[in-house]
Amino acid sequence: MKATLRIGSRPSKLAIIQAEIVRDAIAAALPSLAIEIVPIKTSGDKNLSPSLADVGGKGLFIKELEQALAERRVDIAVHSMKDLPAILPPEFRIVATPPRENPRDALVSPSGARLKSLPKGAKLGTSSPRRKFEALRINPGLAIVPLRGNVDTRLARVQSGEMDAIILAIAGLKRLGKLDEIKYEELDEREFVPSAAQAALAIEALADGKICASDEVDRAVASMNHPQTECETTAERAFLASIHASCLTPVGVKATHIDDRLAMRAILFSADGARDLAEEISEHLAAGDADGARRIGEKLGAKMISRGARDLLNEA
Repeated sequence: MKATLRIGSRPSKLAIIQAEIVRDAIAAALPSLAIEIVPIKTSGDKNLSPSLADVGGKGLFIKELEQALAERRVDIAVHSMKDLPAILPPEFRIVATPPRENPRDALVSPSGARLKSLPKGAKLGTSSPRRKFEALRINPGLAIVPLRGNVDTRLARVQSGEMDAIILAIAGLKRLGKLDEIKYEELDEREFVPSAAQAALAIEALADGKICASDEVDRAVASMNHPQTECETTAERAFLASIHASCLTPVGVKATHIDDRLAMRAILFSADGARDLAEEISEHLAAGDADGARRIGEKLGAKMISRGARDLLNEA
């Protein structure tokens, strides 16, 4: 067995915590294995432009990590799965999908106000087109203010009164231990549809060969895979791929696999948010059937396209 398993991670506090979740699970399965987390600053960490669209999209958060994998400077990389493209380059693979956290978004404000009750002109911080358009769909009078930076930076801007509210993923807040320190509204995932694979982690490796050239390490990493999370995120990513969405497309999609049924809901916006298209599907799916989940995601995509999604996508 190789002396050390090297886990690539972005250097942010949240990313390191997520890498530690993976490290600890592998260590529990293989106590004798030395494991090192290798922080790698990505283009997305270096460029804090208010809009990801202006600097190349969410792919900026994975480029350097995949380069480190390709150069064998790390053995696996841990990502927020929502940052990955719907279709990976052929030289990489997702080797495990750990259990998903709460996928919903949170409206954070000094008083814990509800999104619907924010007054006209209230400053809402987000740089996500999806969050912007979903928020305006619920409360059209809001003033959207671009917002980037780490979670602490974003929270400081609302706590200082610079913004009336901001939208953040509940999963990140929970992993950082912030939920008990803030006031927030948990947004209904049917009304405020999350980003595909939000709150899920992806463990990525090279497509060829074993991790660390070791069957034991391969088995330890594979044991982290959570079949329900794999099915839900597979369906969501297949939906994105089927409609040819990019990481900049203003689209939300959430799959829920309970009692041998997979239910999905998606919403897609035009480039200016003036038009939207929502669609749902619910079909039987046996536990752990990732291929079946992929087909259901593709079927939902086909339904959206038949209703005019291509026009909205061309605009976006």
